[in-house]
Amino acid sequence: MSYKHSNSGLWMAGLLILVSTIACSSTEESRSTWSQQQANEWYKNYDWMVGANFNPSTAINQLETWQAETFDSVTIDRELGWAEDLGMNVMRVYLHHVAWQQDPDGFISRMDQYLKIADSHGIKTMFVFFDDCWNPVYEAGSQPEPKPGIHNSGWVQDPGRLIHEQPELIDTLEVYVKDVLVHFADDNRIVMWDLYNEPGNSGYGNKSMPLLKAVFSWGKEVDPSQPLTAGVWNPGLSDLNKFQLSNSDVITYHNYEPKEHHAEVVDSLKAYGKPIFCTEYMARTRKSTFQDILPILKKDKISAINWGLVSGRSNTIYAWDTPMPSGEEPEVWFHDIFRKDGSVYSEEEIAFIKAITGKAGN
Repeated sequence: MSYKHSNSGLWMAGLLILVSTIACSSTEESRSTWSQQQANEWYKNYDWMVGANFNPSTAINQLETWQAETFDSVTIDRELGWAEDLGMNVMRVYLHHVAWQQDPDGFISRMDQYLKIADSHGIKTMFVFFDDCWNPVYEAGSQPEPKPGIHNSGWVQDPGRLIHEQPELIDTLEVYVKDVLVHFADDNRIVMWDLYNEPGNSGYGNKSMPLLKAVFSWGKEVDPSQPLTAGVWNPGLSDLNKFQLSNSDVITYHNYEPKEHHAEVVDSLKAYGKPIFCTEYMARTRKSTFQDILPILKKDKISAINWGLVSGRSNTIYAWDTPMPSGEEPEVWFHDIFRKDGSVYSEEEIAFIKAITGKAGN
């Protein structure tokens, strides 16, 4: 979901510096960050994971996904069935504290409903708590209609600008995170917790550090059985990157660049000696494609989670910086695989994904 292009040299230099400076550091929490041995022992229990960032096509944002009035289990079931048919076995799914704040018990119940559906399709889940991308303000209730042809016109940050305007919100966020983690701490349908998506995005920079540190602290106090992580995405955010990499139990990252750059980033991250998960990739107009990236990741058992499954209200078939106000379908989709009726953007892509996941002919 990142906005920024980063060049290969900057990525390599930045990550290698971090490798050389991060020792066995940990924050003063109830538990330390997983060691290489602990992380790799955990990962032995999993086959190669491939999947998508999932938001049902009927939801414009996380609130529409999780609020009681718009939680759409029928669409979730249908669309995860299409993912299962491709051989996908993991989804990355964003939460939002406002949906929990409205009705904590109902929110937990809907999370459980989602997990039951995903599990019925053989799909594990990675939940995301906080997010610095797109619209900084939000409110409960009915969500806006999509703006034609504009990528993620209604996606919202969490907690966004509000945490800087009302610092006391941190107390609510702590209760929220711990409530969710305690309920699902030993749930084997959940593969890991992504604590903060792209901290520092939207111009926040190091203003996101206090919340980043806090959410890792809360997670380590609860100490769920699943690993905790926050993915690196911008090599220019050196302070945030150092904290994320030294406190994540497993390594996660985003990359929307062509295969040569992506392969170099993978090589640099191997230096951490832990399991690696690519939690965002695949932007066709930027030459980040299934055919180019998946073989690189499968070779080293790096889990591959592309952006987008079904084209819908989030408008992610349109590129970040290339709006199409007419709302017509672009010739080359940016993200996503399916249309809402189940038809596909590219039969060639479908055949390739099925082949590499072992679903070809099934």
